Amino acid sequence: MLLSSVRTAMFCGCRGASRGFQPSNRSPQLRQWLVKRSQSTIATQAEAASVQAAASVPSVASNRILGRWLLGCSGLVVGAVVLGGVTRLTESGLSMVDWHLVREMRPPQSKAEWEAEFSKYQQYPEFKIMNHDMTLPEFKFIFYMEWGHRMWGRLVGLAYVLPTIYFWRKGYFTRSMKGKVLGLCGFVFFQGLLGCLWTGLTLLLPHHKIAETTRLMQLRRFAKGTGGLVFLTALSGAFVAGLDAGLVYNSFPKMGERWIPDDLLAFSPALKNVFENPTTVQFDHRILAISSLTAITGLYLFSRRMMLPRRAKVAINLLAAMAYAQVALGISTLLLYVPTPLAAVHQSGSVALLSLAIWVLAELRKLPK
Repeated sequence: MLLSSVRTAMFCGCRGASRGFQPSNRSPQLRQWLVKRSQSTIATQAEAASVQAAASVPSVASNRILGRWLLGCSGLVVGAVVLGGVTRLTESGLSMVDWHLVREMRPPQSKAEWEAEFSKYQQYPEFKIMNHDMTLPEFKFIFYMEWGHRMWGRLVGLAYVLPTIYFWRKGYFTRSMKGKVLGLCGFVFFQGLLGCLWTGLTLLLPHHKIAETTRLMQLRRFAKGTGGLVFLTALSGAFVAGLDAGLVYNSFPKMGERWIPDDLLAFSPALKNVFENPTTVQFDHRILAISSLTAITGLYLFSRRMMLPRRAKVAINLLAAMAYAQVALGISTLLLYVPTPLAAVHQSGSVALLSLAIWVLAELRKLPK
């Protein structure tokens, strides 16, 4: 721009000078050259600015590609969560006693390799205390469960990291999107589901042009609180699975003969009960599940009195339906003494419920300023 201004000044100076002095034979040629040079510079700068603007603002097509990629990553994370839940339910998590990023990608092949792997497992307390009568075929089953879980985790990482590098080099990410993508790298697993799903939905779903009323702001705050409650419930469910807490009190709505069991605070210090006492863990999960169901029901009833876009209503309706289905699955799992297939479906339901809560939040998000 500075060079252009200097050339313009030179051109104006030449014009002023031509008025006071008799021009030479070369003056018209010089003026024409300066004019053409200035026009060429301005055109080049305008073209460069337009190219830069086009590179910095992603197109609708690139947003669609990024959105589908992130939703695909979310689907892979859902698979990892479900597979991890089944691995915990079948007590397969400690079957692989070593961890190597590349070497363990190949499972044992020969009988000698299987026996060597089994002998390693036999040195650990889980075999000596719980599975001392386990046979080699039974060990192979739990080994493959854990091996599949680890391999799926690697798949999730590759499906996220490699396209990230490609899209970054191609200039698909805006500055704000780059920050989100880098942040998601630290949350590739369960938290990655939340981030990938939220970002993918905001890229794929256009904003609703809803009037920013007081009731809408109340509904949005209500939805955020409900989503947080659903997340805490899912988190507490992981503690239930990890401690086999679903097997301590298999009755509902009471826990045995009491609403509040006697051994709720059996461990000392008291905080230890929240994470290590199966009774407390099951009790907390019940309270959070009932609270989530109540909050989702309230959100549904509150939204019924508002004029919302059709897509937002569908999301809220599905969230409410899934909440009641999830509670029914949880109670059935408890009363039937935690059968593995039903428990796995219940764990998958928690991921589905959390995903629907995120969809609702994406539908109710504010319009960008």
